[in-house]
Amino acid sequence: MNKSEHKFHIPVLGVGYSVDAPAKVAKYGISSVISLGDDTLIEKIREHYLKNLNKEYVEIPAKEFDSRAKRITAYLNLLNQIVKDQFDSLKRSAFTAGSEITKYFEMLPDFSTLKIKYNEMLNSNDENFVNKIQNWLRENIAPGSIDVNIMTKLDKVNSGANGEILSGEFNDAHSALRGFAQSDLESSIIFSAGMNPKLYSYLESFNDFYPDENCNFKKKIVIKVSDFRSALIQGKFLAKKGLWVSEYRIESGLNCGGHAFATDGILLGPILEEFKNRKDELYNSVKEIFLKSLNEKKIIFDETKLKYDVTVQGGVGTSSEQEFLFRNYNVSSVGWGSPFLLVPEVMNVDEETLQRLINAKEDDYYLSNVSPLGVLFNNLRNSGKDIEKMEKVKNDKPGFACTKKFLVFNKEFTETPVCTASISFLSKKIKDLKEKYSDANDYQNEYDKAVEKLCLCEGLSASTYSVLNIETPKISKAVAICPGPNLAYFSKIASLKEMVDHIYGRINLITHPDRPNFFIKELQLYIGYFKNKVDESLRSASAQTDSFINSFSKNLLQGIEYYRNLIPNILEESDSVKEKMKVQLQEFEEAILKIAAMKV
Repeated sequence: MNKSEHKFHIPVLGVGYSVDAPAKVAKYGISSVISLGDDTLIEKIREHYLKNLNKEYVEIPAKEFDSRAKRITAYLNLLNQIVKDQFDSLKRSAFTAGSEITKYFEMLPDFSTLKIKYNEMLNSNDENFVNKIQNWLRENIAPGSIDVNIMTKLDKVNSGANGEILSGEFNDAHSALRGFAQSDLESSIIFSAGMNPKLYSYLESFNDFYPDENCNFKKKIVIKVSDFRSALIQGKFLAKKGLWVSEYRIESGLNCGGHAFATDGILLGPILEEFKNRKDELYNSVKEIFLKSLNEKKIIFDETKLKYDVTVQGGVGTSSEQEFLFRNYNVSSVGWGSPFLLVPEVMNVDEETLQRLINAKEDDYYLSNVSPLGVLFNNLRNSGKDIEKMEKVKNDKPGFACTKKFLVFNKEFTETPVCTASISFLSKKIKDLKEKYSDANDYQNEYDKAVEKLCLCEGLSASTYSVLNIETPKISKAVAICPGPNLAYFSKIASLKEMVDHIYGRINLITHPDRPNFFIKELQLYIGYFKNKVDESLRSASAQTDSFINSFSKNLLQGIEYYRNLIPNILEESDSVKEKMKVQLQEFEEAILKIAAMKV
């Protein structure tokens, strides 16, 4: 299968925002990622598309055996067929202004082989040559990949119809994996949020994850990582199972959307540098284990074709930043996520939330504790779900009805896990706080922390239901949204073509006059995170905390020194931009030293 010549991908955006993105962009050769978290939403989307296509919809009820996996398989097969039909139609369309095939080529990067051939065709008056090139172009284009994402730790144990605990393969993440594995897709599964050994071991059960004799993988494994060490550990673990990681997707710890997994102060630039410098080490050490395992499994393939890609995402906002990543770190693709929330053609963002995004300023994007998972979560201030939460607290009725139960993990007061944003948990938690804290201020501080949680299961799918006009009478229509801080610098609704043109530097959609370089922005976010950690440590002194602060500040300062040395090599930026970066790095260094000194 031909590979698309686009050099960017659209990462997963929440539960619902990108759930049907492939049906909107894959025909143009653009790859995107959908979440497999919410099978209830997925089933509703499947029904929606089948009815719009005037095709029969047969429900897969939630109570049906293995319904989660079956729903996911059915939806992915439908998406695959939709994209195939769209792409076949696109290939047949004429090379005329505004046609689908013309849009395909107009959006390609100017440096791609296909785009160069396309331009040759446009500039030729030789009818035979034009026809020959058009036929060649039609044969050499490819659709984008329909990739899927699983948060590895969202692996809730499930019960059967009679209340019996089901075996591990029916856990949430396991079922989602099975749904993808049994689908018709030839694409990638992206694992995020760290390693889940049982889930990774379950991959062995499916033949599609092993190479054929030509070293082609029908289904590829991608792991999202925040540092080299994590990539090496996870790559080796999977290799022992005879499983190859085809891509290591590096994401900024804080300059991203959704849940944020901060490093110990190790910044994106140094992380990319380590991947570049140790690329052969990663390949050779993992390959050695992989070959031994496949030999034991008696799987024969062409090992000379074995390779892996390194990609990156998190806060990239200009074509010059993207070009620097390609040139300096040799990455294969760059992820563009949050800016696509301003592209209604692609993402399911309701009108009210879209207007909030358009009008939002830097301070409206913040790192929050609203996630029931207890993991930091990039949030938009005063989203619909935030307002709903505040109204509940104001009326002394905090918490949400827990209907979907995807985020039930807490056993503080119950034998079976519950969600910390649920009414049932908060009623017990507040009662416990009243018994523990006699001081009004102490109680209020703990109370505020407890009621901060949001129902993300409903909130991250509500906008999708609204945009697609899907009736959900029993589900709140209040929207939660989790953009990365980079979105503060975009405030215009854009078409798909306009966003792609921005990505490749053909137009500029940045509306903020003073947007910092994405390396600088990430550093700024880490300093804010560091300051909060030091403030916390002042309230609970410990040797472990001192060790953390020393290590964190050391890593930040080393990162600053790395960037100082890197600036002369950032050929894609102007001298004024580079001078500004130097000044900012000096200011940040002083700020870090000042924060670290607070603990002394």
